[in-house]
Amino acid sequence: MKKVTKIAEVKNPNVKLKRIRVAAYCRVSTDSDAQLESLETQKTHYEKYITARDDWEFAGLYFDKGITGTKKERRPELLRLIDDCKAGKVDFIVTKSISRFSRNTLDCLELVRKLLDLRIPIYFEKENLNTGSMESELFLAILSSMAEGESVSISQNSKWSIQKRFENGTFKISYPPYGYDWDGEKMLINPEQAAIVKEIFAALLSGKGTQAIADDLNRRGVPTKRTGHWTSTTIRGMLGNEKYVGDCIFQKSFSDSSFNRHANHGEKGQYLLKRHHEAIIRREDFEAAQGLINQRANEKGVTKGSAKYQSRYAFSGKIICGECGDTFKRRIHSCTDYKYAAWCCNTHIQDKSRCSMLYVRDDSLKQAFVTMMNKLVYGHRVILKPYIDALKHSSADDSLRHIQEIQTLMAQNTEKRETLTKLMTQGIIDQILYSRETNELLSQADSFRDEMEALKNTVSEDVTKVTEATVLLHFAEKGGMVPVFEEELFEKFVSRIIIRSRTEACFELKCGLTLKERM
Repeated sequence: MKKVTKIAEVKNPNVKLKRIRVAAYCRVSTDSDAQLESLETQKTHYEKYITARDDWEFAGLYFDKGITGTKKERRPELLRLIDDCKAGKVDFIVTKSISRFSRNTLDCLELVRKLLDLRIPIYFEKENLNTGSMESELFLAILSSMAEGESVSISQNSKWSIQKRFENGTFKISYPPYGYDWDGEKMLINPEQAAIVKEIFAALLSGKGTQAIADDLNRRGVPTKRTGHWTSTTIRGMLGNEKYVGDCIFQKSFSDSSFNRHANHGEKGQYLLKRHHEAIIRREDFEAAQGLINQRANEKGVTKGSAKYQSRYAFSGKIICGECGDTFKRRIHSCTDYKYAAWCCNTHIQDKSRCSMLYVRDDSLKQAFVTMMNKLVYGHRVILKPYIDALKHSSADDSLRHIQEIQTLMAQNTEKRETLTKLMTQGIIDQILYSRETNELLSQADSFRDEMEALKNTVSEDVTKVTEATVLLHFAEKGGMVPVFEEELFEKFVSRIIIRSRTEACFELKCGLTLKERM
């Protein structure tokens, strides 16, 4: 029998073991002392936990304070961690539990997939779960769903508690409006800000508009609550805030089942508590201000909360500056013996050095639309018909063909995963190879699904364009020349207007066409 002698490996002292860069993520939901103490404990734990291992290199600690875990967009440190992972600064992530990482199932799975695409696993201590060695996402989905359910339960308990405080008038307003400060128990008047509040109400009652009031405050350098910029919207909100007369309406907004915040327009009950705190404005002046605001709205035929309130003119929100990309605002210009309406770039109004686009007259823009429509009516056979035919026979066919190709690739992907499962079951390949290859195939399948969804959206957009173009063609075939501007016609066919100069406007139609017109 042949004798085999094992020769032991010789470790080269000059070869350094490659260390994995490990980062930790922590989060607490509130700014309470107990929660912040918990955060400090977590930070200390992870610094010791990571540095204790020779094969790990401490890559940083990322922590969010007083922030909900239901929305990843609201957690800047988590987003910074993802950005650092993309930049190649992190190889591995450690966190306390799934609920600390994310209470939203979709967000959790999306983040895990995104990090796995970067080949960066996450280790959840509480669940003893390493995403780098998972055979599937099922276990993670179940656990993150439980975390989301726990968040919903906590949210419902919190809402019940807040609701009771609404009903008995003990709810505390931790962030009071401009003019007030919070001392931890009640709202107190801020004398400097209160003087500005009184000035705003007095200016309105003297006949000034909200934009003129905002411009005056900005010109004088008066700081806002958050040292921002005064706008007419801010002024309108203050003029309608009942807190300035000492009253308080609870539940002006609410969260839906997806944790999104909405203004309460009657969907939920509200609670009015009079004489909740010291008033800044006399009730008579406040009611006079509301009467004046309502009178101005009635004169313009505007009802608060209606669609017309949000877009009171046909061009509102639809005119885009071709230089800076901002929207245009309607203003009244005065000449010696007459006035006229014009549309001005919002950026140009605030700072002419940032945008040099000059105003365009409302009547010129309307006439340009009439001219453009009449050209379509006159030339629909050479413009609209060929355009519809091209839409029907080009991009949609290519997209459908591409969708079929992706479906074939997805079927092949599924077969490969099934083959891997059989090979692993028969012991031909080990668990590590199976997990790595399966994760790659799952990631590839996700990419295929995303691409297919985008193509389906493209096909849907093309179908919409064909529909819109057909409606426009029928109008052009049956309708005569357009004599004057019709608001209904504009809203029916035009998506938006790009202003290139005072003499050129580009009408982007809902059917996908963009037509230039001189003014």
